[in-house]
Order: sequence, then C-alpha cells, then structure tokens
Amino acid sequence: EEINTCIACNQACLDHVFSMKRATCLVNPRACYETELNYLPTSHKKRIAVVGAGPAGLACADTSALRGHEVHLFEAAGEIGGQFNIAKQVPGKEEFSETLRYFKRQLQLNKVNVHLNKSITAKELIDQGFDEIILATGVVPRQPPIPGVDHAKVLSYIEVLLEKKPVGKSVAIIGAGGIGFDVAEYLTHAGKSPSLDQDKFLKEWGIDQNLEARGGVDGCDQAIEASPRQVYLLQRKTSKLGKGLGKTTGWIHRTTLKNKKVTMISGASYDKIDQQGLHITVNDQQKLLSVDHVILCTGQESRRDLQAELESAGMATHLIGGAKLAGELDAKRAISDGCRLAASL
Repeated sequence: EEINTCIACNQACLDHVFSMKRATCLVNPRACYETELNYLPTSHKKRIAVVGAGPAGLACADTSALRGHEVHLFEAAGEIGGQFNIAKQVPGKEEFSETLRYFKRQLQLNKVNVHLNKSITAKELIDQGFDEIILATGVVPRQPPIPGVDHAKVLSYIEVLLEKKPVGKSVAIIGAGGIGFDVAEYLTHAGKSPSLDQDKFLKEWGIDQNLEARGGVDGCDQAIEASPRQVYLLQRKTSKLGKGLGKTTGWIHRTTLKNKKVTMISGASYDKIDQQGLHITVNDQQKLLSVDHVILCTGQESRRDLQAELESAGMATHLIGGAKLAGELDAKRAISDGCRLAASL
C-alpha cells in the first residue's frame, strides 16, 4: 500500500523524452529532480489548510505533513480523488485508482487530518487561524454559448463519467481534447474493459497468443467489438483531431476510436441544439446530427470561490492545480504544483 505505483500514462517520462525535455514522473515529481526538489523537515511547524482532495490537494497535503506541518485537508465529496475519480472510469485508465490508494495510505501515515463531506467556507478558514491556506479547489466545466445548450439532451462529461447518467445510442461529443477522447473511449466500450481482460485486449489488437505469427501479429485479424453507440467527435479547429494528445499514446487513442467507427469532424461551427439534435456548419454546409445526446467537453474554468474573501482578510492564500490554471485535466502539473508548494512552506 505504500508503493507509489506507475500508472503507465507516459505523460512525464516517454512523452518528455520524445519532446527533448527532461524525463520525470506524473505521480512522483521528484523523479530526475532529486537534487532540486527535496522534502526537508520543517524548522517551523505551521497549521496548514488544504481545500480540495484532488491530485494537487493530495500531493500538497501529504508532502506538507511529511515535512512536519499540521495539515487539515477539506473535501466536499465523500471520498478523496477529485478528477482522478473521473479519469479512472475510462477504459485504459483504471490504474489511476492505484495513485488514490497510495495517497490514502500516505495521508494516514503522515497523520493528515482529513475532513470529508465538508464544504468549508472562507469564514471558517479565517476563524480557525491557519498559517497557510492552499486552494486546490479544481475546475468546473465550461458551458459554451450555443443556442439550446440547456436542452434536456445536453450532458456534461462529469454527468456521463462520474454520475453515470444514461446516454442514448447516438451521441455527439463537442470538444476533441483529452477529455473528449476519454468520453468517446468510455462510450464506445461495453462490458469489461480490454485493459482488465488480457484475452480481450490481445484479440482487439490482433496479437497471436500462440507466438506462431511473425512478430506476433503478422496475418492476425483483429477481433474488435462493435461500439454500442454511434459517436460523433467534433472540434472547432480545422487541425487533426487528437493533435494535442501525448506523443506516445495519442496514436493509440486515435486508432481505438477509428476501430470503433467514431466519426471525427473538424472545423465545425455549432449552430444550435434542439429536439432534432445538433445543428452544425462545416465548410459552409449546414448539417444536422440526429443524436439522442450532446455531451460537452468544452474546457474548464478555475474554481476560486474562496480566494477573494481570504485575501481580503489578510490570510496567506495559495492556488494550485486547476484552481491556479484551468486547462485540460493536467494531473502532471497538478501533482507537481502541490509537491513544489509544500516543499517551500
């Protein structure tokens, strides 16, 4: 339980290598920074409040407590994890749960005071007189200004992945960043994830289990399960969908969705959403996608509800993770933010 398991994301190791950057690790920012990032025992113990138990908040709370501070971690939900609880729902990302298992144990070992189901207010934080307050309150989905965006058939990625709201047989996903690809992956699989079923995985990728074919794949047919849904994945940009995905894993996501017959549309303008479906314009041609649901993966906005009141009261306040910078759900930056701030307190 005390091993910080690799989650095979490649985001900070191989992706960095192929981009001529220093390799490190998403779940361990000290990797290859051992002489620069050190968690030394504090000479001045502080009372620290961390608001939000997502990747950034967990990393900051754990590292601060490891250094000897008294840490209180406040989380509005009934469990730790934040956006990781969304990510681990996606086929191929189940191992994200290993990082949460690790942090849960570290919080116990380092005696972090964890307060679940607690939406703490700025007044409560001020009244408790914390020396440092870290806002790791994450992000909220951005709602684009599309006519009909409040229609009943419109869902957010959180409603789909985390709240498990029913999704129809035909779906349009607006936004083809990492979240859009994750939602498409989730919706095009049924039953047990291939990443949890070795036989299913090998058949899906056409790998010879008897080791008789040349290279293990020559002449082997792929046994790809049909998608349970018709899925459209759209973006405003005219560039290739998935261009911003990881260098070493992007091709896998694109290939998987291609195999699942996902229709990818770039250069789309979103005209409106109504009972008929999603109305778009592509290359000056108006089109109607007659879908049961439209899922929004259109970015995020930082959640900073507490910041102004805390700063007005003169409290030492810090932002990390998504609360500091909203973007794609970037766990690499979030965990690094948390660890580096904790090392400096």
